[in-house]
Amino acid sequence: MKILVVGKGGREHALISAFNDSATETELYCFPGSDAISEIAECVEVDGLEALIDWMCLNNIDLCVAGEESYLVKGEGLANLCEKAGIPCWGPHKQSAQLEASKEFAKEFMKRHNIPTGDATGCADIEEARAAINGVYPTVLKFDGLAAGKGVAVCPDEATAEEFLQEVMVERRFGDGRLLVEECLIGPEVSVFAAVVDDQYLIFTPARDYKRALDGDHGPNTGGMGAVASRQLVSEELLNRIEAEIVKPTVDGLVKDGLPYRGFIYFGLMITEAGPKIIEYNCRFGDPECQAVMPIVGGDLAAFCEAGAKGDLKSELLAFSEGWSVCLVRASAGYPESSRSGDVISGLEEVDDSARVYHAGTRKNAEGQWETNGGRVLAVVAGGSDRESAVEAAYAQLEKVSFDGMQSRKDIGTFNF
Repeated sequence: MKILVVGKGGREHALISAFNDSATETELYCFPGSDAISEIAECVEVDGLEALIDWMCLNNIDLCVAGEESYLVKGEGLANLCEKAGIPCWGPHKQSAQLEASKEFAKEFMKRHNIPTGDATGCADIEEARAAINGVYPTVLKFDGLAAGKGVAVCPDEATAEEFLQEVMVERRFGDGRLLVEECLIGPEVSVFAAVVDDQYLIFTPARDYKRALDGDHGPNTGGMGAVASRQLVSEELLNRIEAEIVKPTVDGLVKDGLPYRGFIYFGLMITEAGPKIIEYNCRFGDPECQAVMPIVGGDLAAFCEAGAKGDLKSELLAFSEGWSVCLVRASAGYPESSRSGDVISGLEEVDDSARVYHAGTRKNAEGQWETNGGRVLAVVAGGSDRESAVEAAYAQLEKVSFDGMQSRKDIGTFNF
């Protein structure tokens, strides 16, 4: 089976590794890919989505998998173009991917289908935003469009809110777009993933992401400093409630609204005193949750995604480990405000086979050494039968990998438990 994955980061490295481990014999490609991904897949060099579609047609690609979200809504949309060309695509159409591309669209969808979420107000300018906040803190401010996981701020006071408003509405750090002023929900966060095929779905292993840069959930928001994943993360009773109140109504809502969906969907949830409420949707696997989840997904992911892209949800092709998986991120100096490239990475060859290393922001230099090339540099993932042993195993392997200016949290898998 010829599979092309779209994207270049740690999530795509994890997906391609999982396809490589599948029972189905695969020939793997990636666009645009990375030096690390090129070790297990051929990286495709073309200019733009239309050229990529032409390349896939010429090379008889059996399945296109959307890793990175931006391509789903770029131009005509990756899945829309694949459909025109007759290429099965594991990823939703452009109109359906608005669930991630527009926070306001997502909120309206949730309200329309009675899916529990926080109250929110859409704002066109800074004055409207200030009026919507109305002196109530803490408040959550969200840029309406795609911002690579960085367009959200939890503001405890007026000063932090004003700083974010200036950044988004005046300086336009993320480009043109509206802003959502949202109720601040309190409670532990849980990420739930599902594979959706039209009106059917399969829930994957739940995960918990750690967005803040520093221990104890302090510091600025990041794309994610680590994650844990396990079927034991939430009780069966709570997972049943999440399915009944959030997952199923979402899938039913997509069908009712005529929004075609075949691919992964991420439910970012807050477990409040009133029950689970949805914070946001992502129309693909989360990052770094994907790196935590993939090692405990067994079976044939390649065959599963191909069947799903063709409209057949074959749950029997997958199995899920009952243990725990812990993903730890090494970030570069300056992250998340900036990043530093060119720092040589040492110790990768010392990581045991029991753990996995997924590259997010690395490259090979002229001497053939791995060096930093982005904010989140890499993730080290290890597992165990219980949370404590998985945490211990992951940190033991992470300690072997180092570079100048590196940043990591020391409480992944222990904080919020």
